Amino acid sequence: MSQTHQISVVVPIYRAGSTLPSLFEEIARFHDEFLTDGGHRARVAELILVHDNGPDDSDEIIRKLAAEHDWVRPVWLSRNFGQHAATLAGMASSGGDWIVTMDEDGQHDPAYLALMLDTAMSARATVVYAQPTNRPPHGFIRNTASRGAKRFVDYLTKGNEAGLYHSYRLVLGELGRSLAAYAGAGVYLDVALGWVADEVATCPVQMRQEGDRPSGYGTRTLLSHFWRMVLTSGTGLLRFVSLAGVTMAVVGFVVALGLGVFRLFGGVDVAGWTSVMVVMLIGVGAMLFSLGIVAEYVGVAVNMAMGKPLYLVTADKSTGPLSYPPEPRP
Repeated sequence: MSQTHQISVVVPIYRAGSTLPSLFEEIARFHDEFLTDGGHRARVAELILVHDNGPDDSDEIIRKLAAEHDWVRPVWLSRNFGQHAATLAGMASSGGDWIVTMDEDGQHDPAYLALMLDTAMSARATVVYAQPTNRPPHGFIRNTASRGAKRFVDYLTKGNEAGLYHSYRLVLGELGRSLAAYAGAGVYLDVALGWVADEVATCPVQMRQEGDRPSGYGTRTLLSHFWRMVLTSGTGLLRFVSLAGVTMAVVGFVVALGLGVFRLFGGVDVAGWTSVMVVMLIGVGAMLFSLGIVAEYVGVAVNMAMGKPLYLVTADKSTGPLSYPPEPRP
């Protein structure tokens, strides 16, 4: 017998007083069991609203929705921790076969839940990212900077496909909950997903305009967001320091040797110049080489601090939600 996919929708709430009621109405249409185009039975079993202590009345709206609907589950954070931390808190509190994360500003249309689930089942993917089919509702400079930042992180992570990152995503439930358990403080959510995800797929999605509230991401916030993504993407920058130290040490030794030979054959007339340059080149090379060794040890400590797992135990795919057969077509 086929089984119904239980979906947990996680929405971090910061300043959603004007958009949350309409978003709830859209998600509520999928609380009852529905059939996807691929023949898979599914339902939104729970809506997890993570209150990230915004400055409006979102908390009152969350309380009202939770009181009126038993499938709405609030998660209260002690203070404002940011979107990624709030999303991880919601994932840790979920219980569905699948976890869908989406923003509260109305850009993400819940109507694509079925298509994202079909994509996961057909591609046997544990993570499915929304792939916008239209240009993001931002300026040219911000869109260009965003693409460049993702390409840079993709280079640091050696093909972790950072260009696919999107806050509208579908994640296998046990994967998301395990990730929330081990991810260290400040870790970038999608980088952590790339550590353990087996197959990653994308689903074409038409993005809508933001709600009537201004964006919560200013220039300073976006730069901080990018820098955290770089720092948690791995130890690529530290490895660069290590390689640079070794290279400069070798170059300094070779140049010092050349200067010594040049001085023996009378090519330098200033007394003491050769010895000073040789000592400086060898000394600087030795310091950079030592810095490279220190960087390697720091890299090991960084990987441990971020919580990057050595392995992740999961259930047999033949018995989990990826094994649910589609309904036969009449």
